[in-house]
Amino acid sequence: MSVDIETVFVPVDGTDTSEMAAENALAVADRYGADVHVLHVIDEGIARGIDSGSIDPDSVADEHRAFMGAVREMVRDEGYDVTLSQSAAAGYSASSLSRHPVSVVLDAAEELDADFIVVPRESAMDEPGAMLGRVAGYVLSYASQPVLSV
Repeated sequence: MSVDIETVFVPVDGTDTSEMAAENALAVADRYGADVHVLHVIDEGIARGIDSGSIDPDSVADEHRAFMGAVREMVRDEGYDVTLSQSAAAGYSASSLSRHPVSVVLDAAEELDADFIVVPRESAMDEPGAMLGRVAGYVLSYASQPVLSV
């Protein structure tokens, strides 16, 4: 039985666990000749801080660039032959109860036509921005794609 994977999707929250998920996504993508799309899921508190002006959006963008720099370094160090893309989305919305990290991850995976999802299973909840460990079980239960939870 042959598996056809063109896009591996990995939502991240900037934690060490999400870095490990990205590393696993790269390995899967390299194995199947696929691309990797990294979705930076922004925590509710950070999104509110950006909206209120108490958090500089450039500092959040700098963190995302640093994370992607680490991912690119993994690609280079391991010799992976993958193409990377990235996007960002707020994990919550005060105005829309249906906008929850689970729906953000699943909707983005569908929108990208992802064939495989790698999601962090546990995040240290005391880390700033940590949120994806709380949603991994739901992604495993409701995703239409195969899911690797690490």
